[in-house]
Amino acid sequence: MVNHTQSTKTISLEQYGIKNAQVQYQLTPDQLHDVTIEKGLGVEASSGALAINTGEFTGRSPQDRFIVKDSITEDKIWWGDINIPFDSDKFQKLYDKVTAYLSDKEVFVRDAYACADDNYKLNIRVINELPWSNMFAYNMFLRPTEEELNNFTPEWTVVNAPGFMADPEVDGTRQHNFAILDFTRKIALIGGTGYTGEIKKGIFSALNFILPVFKNTLPMHCSANVGENDETAIFFGLSGTGKTTLSADPNRKLIGDDEHGWTSENSVFNFEGGCYAKVIDLSEEKEPDIFRAIKRGAILENVIMDDNGVVDFADTSITQNTRVSYPIYHIDNIQKPSIGKNPKNIFFLTADAFGVLPPISKLTPAQAAYHFISGYTAKVAGTEAGITEPVPSFSACFGAPFMPLHPTKYAEMLSKKMKEAGVNVWLVNTGWTGGSYGVGSRIKLKYTRAMINAVLNGDLGLYNYNDYHIHSVFGVAQPRSCPGVPKEVLSPRTTWNNDKEYYKTAFKLANAFRTNFEKFESYASEEIRRGGPQRYAE
Repeated sequence: MVNHTQSTKTISLEQYGIKNAQVQYQLTPDQLHDVTIEKGLGVEASSGALAINTGEFTGRSPQDRFIVKDSITEDKIWWGDINIPFDSDKFQKLYDKVTAYLSDKEVFVRDAYACADDNYKLNIRVINELPWSNMFAYNMFLRPTEEELNNFTPEWTVVNAPGFMADPEVDGTRQHNFAILDFTRKIALIGGTGYTGEIKKGIFSALNFILPVFKNTLPMHCSANVGENDETAIFFGLSGTGKTTLSADPNRKLIGDDEHGWTSENSVFNFEGGCYAKVIDLSEEKEPDIFRAIKRGAILENVIMDDNGVVDFADTSITQNTRVSYPIYHIDNIQKPSIGKNPKNIFFLTADAFGVLPPISKLTPAQAAYHFISGYTAKVAGTEAGITEPVPSFSACFGAPFMPLHPTKYAEMLSKKMKEAGVNVWLVNTGWTGGSYGVGSRIKLKYTRAMINAVLNGDLGLYNYNDYHIHSVFGVAQPRSCPGVPKEVLSPRTTWNNDKEYYKTAFKLANAFRTNFEKFESYASEEIRRGGPQRYAE
């Protein structure tokens, strides 16, 4: 039973350097919804959901994400363009500025935790300048009981001040916005951006360091669900590839849609207490669970509505990255608690806009490690300025912006766990067929669901390779038949009706894979290197 009453506990923020603040502690989602509207910071949609605009930033700003370089992180972090070092003294000075900015203001404070498995629980205190940011924290983190709150000691603190603008020349940031992790002080400091995803991704990034380094647990950017046989399925994938959609299966219980840990005891647990789903082109017919979760208690971000509060989910005039956050209990069919056992199938999701990868294929352990390190999807024309044709996009471990360690560390842990658990790994293309983006068409969701169901039901000839064709460019095993899917759909080459153009495009993508992998060559074993496609003369 979810507790919707406001806590009677009171707290002071003096210990954080925030003085004379009017502290609104542990407000209910209803209260935060109403406060947001009363302050003119949001409106109510016809569904009852709260609709807000995140302002200048409608997505994460990866170039403005930093990690404090100190004795804990110096020799462990994979420093570079993704994990950008920040000076500890400059962090303290910037933190002091932010807390001074929040002093004498009304602030919204929430105690919550991450990790559904009690053995890995991380207590978090979230301090927000804005009420809807605090409601987002309610939705996305796990919610303590009143009894737990009375004995609550936060381990990490998130300080979130969208209205504070840094001075890059003085503060050491790149521009006025920033998201900085400090593992010694155990603080995630966020300023200059209202995009709520920075809050959840800050804690996710922290766990991606803490769990493998100190807990021997693999953190994963994935969704997960469990069937009646208690077998867990895991779905890795970058934004827009279908993690949330495909894990919300009416016949399986949802563990979580984005962030999980895989323990040495071979269980999988959700980091979060909610879902943060893209809503571009959302419809009840295509994604009924997500559509129905958009009600009072949910927060819609950067959507366009008519005068009656009806959302036009096709309207991307503010951003392609329109979103909704909602507590996981808005989904009817969920696993309680959010923990699963026995992972038996892993799906790597990719939206291949080149249209050359099979809609589903089975990977060998070496191929699985290669594709995990690669983390491929594709950007299509129109999603970013200057993109006029498909562009390959690689994000190591299907989540490089959140991975503080070197990608091969996570890949080694995944390979070890796959072998121990006897897991089957599948590459699923949720992208294009019959040609590249602009020529072909998006693979039908009903076919993707049918293929995944065939795997989970054991109907895909798992162990008989006579039922498979080895792809001549990528070397993956594509099934020749699948219940509920036309045979021609299973062969991307067949759907093109132009072998010359198909292979020309396939070779182009294969070479992009090999070029991207060059930076990992010296870290990867010969077996893993052989898991990728061969390089071809263009």
